[in-house]
Amino acid sequence: MDYDIKKGWYKNIEGDLLAQLMQEVFGNVVAEGETLVSTYGVLERIEVKVLAKDKMEIVTVNKPGTATDDEILDSKRKLNAFAEKATGFDAKARMKRAQKKAKEGKL
Repeated sequence: MDYDIKKGWYKNIEGDLLAQLMQEVFGNVVAEGETLVSTYGVLERIEVKVLAKDKMEIVTVNKPGTATDDEILDSKRKLNAFAEKATGFDAKARMKRAQKKAKEGKL
């Protein structure tokens, strides 16, 4: 899914800073070309790619099988914490922006 990056926020994630942020939040990161890949909890694969100074793509793949509610919640919280630190928008602001785009037919 594509996420907007807050105006002026790109300076916080440019260069190696995004990889350092992923390492800090998830504990691991590997570069595959322009895509940074990590894993955490029930998330088998977390792919992050900066598309432009104002847009980022985050794609997740869940591990097969069952997981406990606590594992799912922990993984979701970590992903939300990362998305907030990477985009400058909290979950509520990201949701509002996505709803606005959907209403305008841009999603």
